[in-house]
Amino acid sequence: MNSELQGRTPTIRHGYVIAAGLALGVAVSNGLGRFSYALILPAMRADLGWNYTQAGALNTTNAIGYLIGALVALNIVRKFGASRLFIGALWITATAIAAMALTADFNTMIGLRLLAGISGAVVFISGSVLAASLYPRDPTRAAGAIAIYFAGGGVGLLLPGLALPPLFAIGGDGAWPWAWLGMGLFSGAISLVIATAARQVTAPPPHAAPHPWPKRPLLATFASYGCYALGYFAYMTFIVAWMREHGASNTEVAAMWIVLGVATIISPRGWTVPIARWQGGRPLAGMLLAIGIGALLPLLGASPLIMLTSAALFGQFFMPPAAVTALVKKALPPVVWGEAVAAFTLLFSALQLIGPVLTGAVADQTGSLAWGLGVSGTFLILGAGVALLQPEPK
Repeated sequence: MNSELQGRTPTIRHGYVIAAGLALGVAVSNGLGRFSYALILPAMRADLGWNYTQAGALNTTNAIGYLIGALVALNIVRKFGASRLFIGALWITATAIAAMALTADFNTMIGLRLLAGISGAVVFISGSVLAASLYPRDPTRAAGAIAIYFAGGGVGLLLPGLALPPLFAIGGDGAWPWAWLGMGLFSGAISLVIATAARQVTAPPPHAAPHPWPKRPLLATFASYGCYALGYFAYMTFIVAWMREHGASNTEVAAMWIVLGVATIISPRGWTVPIARWQGGRPLAGMLLAIGIGALLPLLGASPLIMLTSAALFGQFFMPPAAVTALVKKALPPVVWGEAVAAFTLLFSALQLIGPVLTGAVADQTGSLAWGLGVSGTFLILGAGVALLQPEPK
C-alpha cells in the first residue's frame, strides 16, 4: 500500500487496525519506556543501594525529557510531519530502553532516561495526530480510533506485568538488566509493525502556513489536565514499592499490574461513546474521578481486593489524553492539531515533574508513601471538578 491513503477515509475495519498498530507506539513510548520502571524499581533499589529520592529522581529525569520532547514536537511537528517524527522517535526510544541493561552507573542511567523521555513524548504527540486523522468525517468512529490509540499503553503495562515478576522470582534483584534488555529488544521488533501502520495515515501536511489558534476556550481543560499531570505519576512510580512495603508477594504484584494493563486496554470500550457524545469537559471529568478514586484506595490498605480494585479504576489513566485530543479535534482546524496536542503535553510534562521526586522525598522524611499517594489522588479529584467547567467548543 502507498505510504499515504491519499485523503481517502479508511474502511471501518482498516482504520481500527491502523489505530491498533499506532497504539503499539504508545505501548513502547509510555508503557515500556516510562511506566515499566515501577516494576523494575524495587529490584534496582535493592541491588544498587538507592534511596527513594534517587529512585524518584530517575523517573523525574524521564519526565524532564518528556517536557523537552513536548517542546521539540511543538516546534517541529508541522515542519517534518507527524509520520516521520513518529517513526524516528520510536526507534530512539527502543534503543534507550535496551541500553539501560548495559550500565549500572547512575549518571548514565539519568542520561538514558532523559533520552527515552524526549523521544517518547515525540512518539506520543505525533501518534496522537495520526490517530486523530483517521475517520475525519465520522465523529463516533474517530473517537473510537483515538481511544484505541491511547489504550495501547495498556499493552505496555500488561506485558511487563506478565514477564517481569517471574523474572525477578527466578533471577532475584540482580536480574533487572535482563528486564531492560528484553523490553528493548521487544520494542525494536514491534517497531517494524508500528512504522507500517504510521505510513498509511494521511495527517495534516508538513510545511503548512502558520495558523494561530485560540487558547481561551480550552482554559478549563488546560487547568484540569494540569491537575491530572500533578496527580497520576506518583501512583505509577511508587505503587509497586507501596505494595512491597506492605508485604505483597510477586504473584500479588503481577496480578495488580496485569489488572492495570487489562483495564487500560479495555477502557476504550467504555469511553468511546462518552468521548463522542458527552458535552464539553464531562468525559474528562468522569475519567479523572475514576482515576482519583483508584489512586486513593490503597490508603485503606494493601489487601489483594483493594489493590485489584484500585488498579481497575486507575487503569483508565490513558483516557484523559484521548478526551483532550477529541476536544482539540472539535475545537480547532486540522492544521494545528499537532501544535495543540503538543501544548497540552507540554503543560502536562512540566507539572508531572513535581510528582515522583516530591513523593520520594516525603517518603524518605516520613518513612511512608501514604502522604504522597494521598496528595496524588486529591489532585485527580480536583481535576475532575475543574473539567466540568469546560463548555462544549463552538
